[in-house]
Formats: sequence, C-alpha cells, structure tokens
Amino acid sequence: MIKQFRGSPEEADLRRADSLAREIFSDVANKWAFLIIETLGERTLRFSELRNEVEGISHKMLTQNLRMLERNGLVERKVHPTVPPRVEYTLTEPGQALRATVDGMCGWTHQYLGHIEASRSRFDA
Repeated sequence: MIKQFRGSPEEADLRRADSLAREIFSDVANKWAFLIIETLGERTLRFSELRNEVEGISHKMLTQNLRMLERNGLVERKVHPTVPPRVEYTLTEPGQALRATVDGMCGWTHQYLGHIEASRSRFDA
C-alpha cells in the first residue's frame, strides 16, 4: 500500500540540500545498501547469512545499513523468540520496488563494464 506524502513540495525536491527526499536518497544510494537490497531481494536472510553473502562488508557497516534500511521502511526485521534469538531480514514492498532500480543499476554495470574498464585504462595511462 503506497502512502501519500503529506509534506511540502520543497521536502520532495531532491535538488534541495535540506529536503527529506535528499536525505532518503543519501541514505539508500550507497554501495552497501544496494548490495544488501540486491541480496535480500532473493530471499529472507539472517544477519550472518547476509554478511556471508555480501563479501567485504564489516559487521558494523552491515548493522548500520540494516538499521537505516529498516528506519526508511525498506527492510523488515523479525525477531523469533528462541534461545538464542533468531533474527531475520526481508525486503518490504517499497524495498522490493527499490530492488527493481538496483537491478537496473546492476544490469547497467554489466552492460558497460568493458567500456568503463577501457576508459579507466586510457585515463590512468
């Protein structure tokens, strides 16, 4: 269910440094958030499973990004009452919608990998 934004037009303007839209964009437009969203798009995962799937992410960065994604309503955290507690993470409906954009970015990366590699070689020569 999509909720109607009740703020001012200024709050929805990505170009404004102090807007809510810019704050959200800044939160989710980072490599770790993209990789977490892409990975959770495939299935629900526990913290340790997610950390194993996203190579190179530290415990701290995974924790920070999961909290940020949960705060923004993109990830749901479910704690199961077991000993020890079992915590699972899954994408919400808005998170799944964002995954489509992330998939597009991944596709773009694969499509232009050779071009970018050649450009970097020329630039760095």
